[in-house]
This record gives sequence, structure tokens and C-alpha cells, in this order.
Amino acid sequence: MNYEIKKFENLSGVEGFSERILKNHFTLYEGYVNNTNKFNDILVGLEKENKFFTPEFAELNRRFGWEWNGMRLHELYFGNIIKSGTVLEENSKIYKQIVKEWGSFELWEKDFKSMGAMRGIGWVILYYDREAGRLFNVWINEHDTGHFSGAAPLLVVDVFEHAYMLDYGLKRADYIEAFFKNIDWNVVEGRFQNK
Repeated sequence: MNYEIKKFENLSGVEGFSERILKNHFTLYEGYVNNTNKFNDILVGLEKENKFFTPEFAELNRRFGWEWNGMRLHELYFGNIIKSGTVLEENSKIYKQIVKEWGSFELWEKDFKSMGAMRGIGWVILYYDREAGRLFNVWINEHDTGHFSGAAPLLVVDVFEHAYMLDYGLKRADYIEAFFKNIDWNVVEGRFQNK
């Protein structure tokens, strides 16, 4: 069964994200979906041919996580953006959990934004560790490394250059501000409550 390319046409016209950068970003995402399907098909073929100990089998398995996480992280990222954003209610469960963890929403926001503005490529993810009932802001340098095993991603921002350079140049902090204005907190809250 192949993974389907999800459509995010609802992001057209989101303030702070040009149509050009969205189109480029969607094309990049489609490549991750296509490569995930392609790698899976090739790996299934190698398995059926009993080619488990070949260099192709080893390398494709190593690379599969990059493609799959690239697909999923982009889906989570696009999925937590909406035109004009939504308001995070102070009585929401996620707001209360953030305040419990950081002491204030403002401190959490400063921490998350500061991580997003750090030098380097990657992602910033607000993770929820179900087992301990804790939240963490996490820097992910590459798609396939650095994830908190078993933790659920609640809020995801892409800070690879392709996400902002065409619109913001080197002003990544401005991109992070635009992202924050368009967060769909209803989606984030739903991810938190479903975990």
C-alpha cells in the first residue's frame, strides 16, 4: 500500500508565506512521499529475492528513515498551520501543561522561538512524553536522528532553509514570528488530547 500525497491548498494565502515558497515546499514534500513509496517497493522486492545481506538492502534501510520522517514531519508542519492562526485558550489542556512545565506560556514561547532561530538546519518540535506526562522543546538536526522515542510531536516547525530563505533571506527569526501568527492551536490541542 502506497502513501498518498496530502494536499494543503488551505495554506494558499497564509500571511508570511509566499505562494512561491509554499509551492516549492509542497514539491519537496511530494518528493519525500514518492521516495518513501519507491524505497518501500524496492525493499519489498529485495526481501522477496532473499537479498537481505546486500549493500543495496543495507543502504536503502538506512535511508528509509530520512525519507519517511521527511514525509511525516512535513505533514505535521503543514497540518499545524492555518490562515491567521487560532487562539490558544488559557483553559485548554495544552496551555495548562505548557504552564506546568515552563512556569509560563511566555517562557515556553521564548524557548521554542529561540530554538527555531538557532544556527543550523532542522526542525523544532514540541514533544509530549506520555509516559512521564512531560513536554519538551526539541531540536532535530536531521529527519532521521534526534527524535524522542515514544514521544508524540505536537507542534512542528521546519527550520531548514527551504522553509524560509526565499521569503526571509537570513532573517529566520522573522519567519518564526510569521509561523507563530499562523499556528492552528486546535490541531496542536487535538494532538495532545489524542496522545
